[in-house]
Parts: sequence; structure tokens; C-alpha cells
Amino acid sequence: MHKIKEFKTFILVSLLFIPFSIQGQTVCTPESRARLEKALELLPTLDANSSKNELVVEIGKSFMGTPYVEKTLEIPGPERLVIDLQGVDCTTYLETVVTLARMAKEGKNDFETFEKELETLRYRNGKNEGYTSRLHYFSDWIAVNQEKGILTDISEQIGGILYENNPTFMTENPQFYPQLSDRENVERLQNIEASIRLREYFFIPKDQISAHESQIQSGDLIAITTSISNLDMVHVGFAVEQNGRIHLMHASSANQEVEISEKPLHDYLAGNRSQSGIMVARLK
Repeated sequence: MHKIKEFKTFILVSLLFIPFSIQGQTVCTPESRARLEKALELLPTLDANSSKNELVVEIGKSFMGTPYVEKTLEIPGPERLVIDLQGVDCTTYLETVVTLARMAKEGKNDFETFEKELETLRYRNGKNEGYTSRLHYFSDWIAVNQEKGILTDISEQIGGILYENNPTFMTENPQFYPQLSDRENVERLQNIEASIRLREYFFIPKDQISAHESQIQSGDLIAITTSISNLDMVHVGFAVEQNGRIHLMHASSANQEVEISEKPLHDYLAGNRSQSGIMVARLK
């Protein structure tokens, strides 16, 4: 997710991606391809009668311990569909698991379908049409994927209140994003930010999570909202029920791996001043 910290230099990012093989619009290392193939082999072994939420939890747990690596999508040159399972950040972990769960429900487990489904999820019109077609803000990601019929934002339904959402962080800080050295990309993204502000959003404030968590199901998508005025979300993951409480299954930047939070979600947010609450979405 977007963070206020010094961005890695463009040269360093370039060096990190030299080993990648590029085929068409997809970038994937042989190591990531091998790891994805293992994940795809798991899908036919899962119970076909499971709900998508149940599949999310089972598939999500199979990635436990995967290293946390941020900004794997920020590669030089034209926008490409990056598939990197050697290291994930909170968003790429969530996108990978959602894509695999959708495929498992459809009875598919081939690489080409994964490519297509991931592209559908990650980009505004379901197609890579350049850097600004990627859904950079997660509130936008939720809204657009709801329009596609992939999920439902249930935040209001389970007791959420209005959330003031005015993200401008990216265009106010283009120095953190090499692709925003192109003024045209900045202007396009400013228009996207303006469109995000036109929507109505709901969230559950963090001091009210325990009162509403009985309505959150394991496998629901959790997006953590923020008190930082020019950001929408600071973290994402999945709800997982443990001992009657909802915990967060996520790619943790603090512990540098995919894990399930030791504390329940309510307590997990309580100690962080910049985390204001949650939005909740459920796969259709």
C-alpha cells in the first residue's frame, strides 16, 4: 500500500527485475512461475462445494511464511502484468489469493486463466491499458471490482458509517513513483482521484469493530482505513475467525511475511494512530 517513506531508486528497482522473463504483457520469473504452478496444482484438491470465502481461507493459509516484499509491481518501462510469488505485499497477496479462489470455484487451474483473471482484478476495465489503468487506490479497487460483479462492499450493511475519502497522495508525491515523472500520467491520475471523491463510502471505526465482528465472515476482504487525509487505505488482508474472534490474515510489513495476526482485528488496529477503521468486502 502507499506509505510515506523514501521510495527505492529507479535504478535499484531495475536491477531487481533484470532476471525476469517477459512474454507479451506478463512479467514472471521462472521461480515465481514454479511457485504459481504449485498453487494451481492445489486447486483441484479443494472441495468444490466450498464457498469462495472458505476457499480464500484455505488458499490464503497455503502462503503462510511467504516473504513480504513491497513495490514488486513498480517496474521500469511500459506497464506489465507482474506475477511475483517469491515475495508479496499486502495487495499482491490479496489479489493472488482472490484470483486462485475464483479459479477454484470455476474448476480451472491453468496459468493462462490465472493471467486473465488477475488482469481482470487488477485493472480498471479488466485490461492492462497502461500505468493509470491499474487500480492504485484500494477504495477504488473495491468499487470497480464491485461494478464488475466480483465482490460486494458490505461495510454499510454491517453497521458502517460514512467515510470521508479524498485520496491525493500519489499525485502530491510523484517523486515516490517513477511512472509519475510523466506529466500525462499525473494528470490522468488526478482525474481518477477526482472520480474517487465523487463516490459514497462507508467504514467501521476501529473502536466499533468488536461490536460488529460477528457479521464479518472468515474470508471477507478487510481494507484498513486511515486518519491520514490524503490516503484512503494503509493495509489490506483477509478476515479469519479464531477462537470466536476475527483476526487478520495478511502480508505483514512489520514481521516481513504472510501471517495471521496474533491479536484480534479490533486490538490489532487499536494501537495504531494512523489506522482509523475498516471497510469490508465479500466475494460473490
